[in-house]
Amino acid sequence: MSDHVELRRGAYRDSVALMQVTRAVRSSPGVTAALVAMATGLNLELLEGMGLRVPDGAGPDDLLVGVRAEDGGALAGALQALEAALSAQAPTSSGAPGGAPPAARTTRSAAARSDADLALVSVPGRYAFVEAMDALQSGLSVLVFSDGVPVEHEVRLKDEAARRDLLVMGPDCGTAVVGGVGLGFANVVRPGRVGLVAASGTGAQQVMCLLDAAGAGLSACLGVGGRDLSAAVGGRSTLQALDAFDADPGTDLVVVVSKPAAPEVSERVRARAGALRTPVRLALLGEGQPDLTAVVEDVLRELDLPVPEWPVWPAPQVRQAEGGAQGGGALRGLFSGGTLCDEAMAIAAAALGPVRSNIPLRPEWALPDDLRADGHVMVDFGDDRLTAGRPHPMIDPTLRLERLAQEAADPAVGVVLLDVVLGHGADPDPAASLAPALAAARRDAGRPLDLVVSLCGAAGDPQGLDRQAQALRDAGATVLLSNAAAARRAVSLVAREAIA
Repeated sequence: MSDHVELRRGAYRDSVALMQVTRAVRSSPGVTAALVAMATGLNLELLEGMGLRVPDGAGPDDLLVGVRAEDGGALAGALQALEAALSAQAPTSSGAPGGAPPAARTTRSAAARSDADLALVSVPGRYAFVEAMDALQSGLSVLVFSDGVPVEHEVRLKDEAARRDLLVMGPDCGTAVVGGVGLGFANVVRPGRVGLVAASGTGAQQVMCLLDAAGAGLSACLGVGGRDLSAAVGGRSTLQALDAFDADPGTDLVVVVSKPAAPEVSERVRARAGALRTPVRLALLGEGQPDLTAVVEDVLRELDLPVPEWPVWPAPQVRQAEGGAQGGGALRGLFSGGTLCDEAMAIAAAALGPVRSNIPLRPEWALPDDLRADGHVMVDFGDDRLTAGRPHPMIDPTLRLERLAQEAADPAVGVVLLDVVLGHGADPDPAASLAPALAAARRDAGRPLDLVVSLCGAAGDPQGLDRQAQALRDAGATVLLSNAAAARRAVSLVAREAIA
């Protein structure tokens, strides 16, 4: 083995950019482990866990590089891939030819030089409050992509925004569409007259992709952060976003998408929605609540648009639930989207009973730290505890592919359900790694093993919706555009009866 560890002092890079760089290095032939990240305490622990030397004097503003390869040649290739990836995302020069002024060095100075009305903040969480407050005080609304922001800072930012008639999207806002431009992880969808208020990234992506497939379009998607509908935050940005859409003549109907919300906050949102001129449909996921596909179908009826047959790409020779199917076995869900996992768990639990998870529907269904249990299990690989210091699974599928192989080797498992999320910011070709892994899982299982994929994407996405679906289908999976339909298909294969 050949190892390489280095520290680049003061070379700050955006976390999303470093996720892409890490993925590029890990994809280099002969690389067994790689980490390219800021030298935070957690990332130093991750480096140590890889068996690599932790450099002395590292600080969170330093760029950390750790690579382990099979031999010197593989290591040299990995370092070339590192430099190429870093160069492709090189920061703008501080100066410009011809005596142009240097680039702005603070949020306030950047705001003063432009006519922008929105700032995107993506810095380590402990710095996000200062930058976001600077933007608000400069008259800009803010999208805070950063996570790790204390909840008390979130509340202060949102109160300041309300005082200035501005909006804070986030913290931990992964998806937004403003002025026709996708921010963060975003799909390419047609413009239209439906507005989304989203306390969920992949939930918003599912809704916008289904609307797009049905021929409806989006006026905007305002992400508010996953904690906005918590008791601590109280729906501050959600209420503001509802008011903004109500004042927008280009929005005919609003959908609010969220994981399970605090009951008192849900009632507050319902009351505000009922007082608006613009119709509002709530998609507040949880046990006993309508799924996202059902909400979209209600929206289409409200807009006098036909409800389509949602696309399905059936796998060749897939074992069907009816007509003498073998059925049975445990259901295992391997998700990159937390809201898609929540929705699938609610559907599965209603039919099959308890579903254990690292983001459980009920506290007593929580998985242990090793994320393993008998029976039905669903894991959200995008949970903060699994993405700390490493790329999100929508970018780097390594952990999920390892778990897929383990589930295929478990004779108790009968069905595996996965999601794939397309769009800007996500893996440029997820089927390239997932399709071979799915084919290997079916081949090596030594028993009937059903694979179901929920494909969250739009026809305009850069990965190619139909191309991705066909590749996954050819690998032996049944692929469905609706996550709820995919969950029901998986349940039917376990229970041997279709869920109405």
